[in-house]
Amino acid sequence: MKKLIALISLVFVLTACSSSVVEEPIVEEAIAPVQETDPLEELEPIPTPVKYEGDLELPINGATGYTSIDLNVMSSPTLESETVETLKAGTAFTIEKEEGKWWFFQNATSEGWVDSTYCFINLPDVIPSIVYDSTNTYSSEFVSSGKTIPGITGQTLYEGKTFNERLGKEEYIVPVLYSMSQKIVLAQQEALSNGNTLVIYEGYRPYSAQKAVVAGLTKLANVDKSVMAGINTAPWSTNWFIATSVSNHQMGYAIDVTLAKIDSKEEVAVGGYLVVDITDYSEYTMPTPMHELSLASITFTKPVPSTSPTAWKNVKLADSMNESAITLQKYLTNAGLTPLASEWWHFNDLDAMIATKQHPSDGGYVLTECFSVTP
Repeated sequence: MKKLIALISLVFVLTACSSSVVEEPIVEEAIAPVQETDPLEELEPIPTPVKYEGDLELPINGATGYTSIDLNVMSSPTLESETVETLKAGTAFTIEKEEGKWWFFQNATSEGWVDSTYCFINLPDVIPSIVYDSTNTYSSEFVSSGKTIPGITGQTLYEGKTFNERLGKEEYIVPVLYSMSQKIVLAQQEALSNGNTLVIYEGYRPYSAQKAVVAGLTKLANVDKSVMAGINTAPWSTNWFIATSVSNHQMGYAIDVTLAKIDSKEEVAVGGYLVVDITDYSEYTMPTPMHELSLASITFTKPVPSTSPTAWKNVKLADSMNESAITLQKYLTNAGLTPLASEWWHFNDLDAMIATKQHPSDGGYVLTECFSVTP
């Protein structure tokens, strides 16, 4: 009996203890999120590319420039400032900024101000929508009366293509005097508005290449009567088809250019600016292929003084000048350039000629460097 009472008492005690236990809820530990960046730091937005509103398709800052003659470097943009040094003709540099006719430039060894009147600018850097095809830098197309010129046709006459950091691709180096570039862009704008584009085959041409063509053509003409007749039939002479001394190409105010229909294009960003990129095109049929040195390529029925800005307007076009060649001429002359009487593809900037007349380039250098950077 005592054992039974003890057992009942034990059960009572255990039950009482169990009922007094309070279970606490399980609380999950809060884990703070990983802070990858400072929440107070504001990221700068990436600017949306826009069309450049200037004289050219892209600003000149960051473009490659070249001295066309030995040129003094000044400490400030005035003739009265101190001369820092003299750059040799053909020196390449990056254009940093412009004040009036002065450029502030830099390269690996020098910096300062130069007079842009006597400077070339690399055309693809400032007018990238144009198609460039400098055949003389890889396979010359010079022929005469349809006949190959030994040592010239199909040959590399000089180097002139390299990687262009500004454009992010391999591109030809196509220099002209800076003032001329401002007319070329006007011609390209008119061409683009009509679904066309300029195709530039050559701007600056080294005098070494010029002499080689003269020598090759002269040798061929001396043994081929048809070639001789093609370049020496009155009132025309050899000098109309290939200058036997320093030409406008060496002086920097001439381009060889044709016209093409745009088959496809797209807008691409160069730095903070949008530009047109021609992705496919078809050249129009012209009176002759490019660089046919003969009477077949004449623009007018008779020679016209190449230094006159107006004489060409009063001369009859050659019968071979087709609609495409006439359209090309319209684009270029509307922009202020002057056609050459003996070559449908050749146009001069006579204003640039006059501006540099006292100190013209002699073309005694090859331009192979490109220091172009994003504008």
